Amino acid sequence: MGTISKKGAEEARNQLPSLLEAAERGEATVITKHGKPVAALVPIAEFSVAPKQMSLLPLKGTGRGLWGPDSAKTIDKMRDEWER
Repeated sequence: MGTISKKGAEEARNQLPSLLEAAERGEATVITKHGKPVAALVPIAEFSVAPKQMSLLPLKGTGRGLWGPDSAKTIDKMRDEWER
């Protein structure tokens, strides 16, 4: 990503067309409200959505991976925590 600038909300509203052009050039802008960052205008290539959650269906009925690599240790640790 290129340059990152900061703009107040009102300033960003007034300069939106130029901020969009800057985003097209690879520049990001952090938008602040009362001096605190609240949003970011970033180039679409830099925007990423959280990865999709994996389905649990392949694990259905297997219990595989449910208690970690060593299920006995995990259960012992849970028992220790419970007895405190």
